[in-house]
Amino acid sequence: MSRTDLISDAFTIIRNASCVKKEVVNVPASSVMSSVVEILKREGYIENFKYIEDKKQGTLRIYLKYVRGKPAINNLKRISKPGLRIYVKRDKIPLVLRGRGIAFISTSTGIITDREAREKKIGGEVIGYVW
Repeated sequence: MSRTDLISDAFTIIRNASCVKKEVVNVPASSVMSSVVEILKREGYIENFKYIEDKKQGTLRIYLKYVRGKPAINNLKRISKPGLRIYVKRDKIPLVLRGRGIAFISTSTGIITDREAREKKIGGEVIGYVW
């Protein structure tokens, strides 16, 4: 089976694992997913992650976080897809749940959160939302 959208597949794997309260989940590694998982850790949505080397592209092992038995990640949503890219200007950066969630924005300086994009006053491609 060929995969055309690794980010969407990884979001689905994380979302499903969090619904059934798994402690650890493995997703295929890529530079974009490494940046997204780094942001998830920094913002407190996951406990930790580590890169596992294999003979192919590698795997990211993600340790999910639960707060009083409920998952810290309620939902992950893919916005920009391979068939339809969504770009925003610096004054149109979306707020996720009125600031309670975060948006992943791919900019010329790398993948950053919506808050960081507003501070730096740069726009880019909206990869997805998490809340």
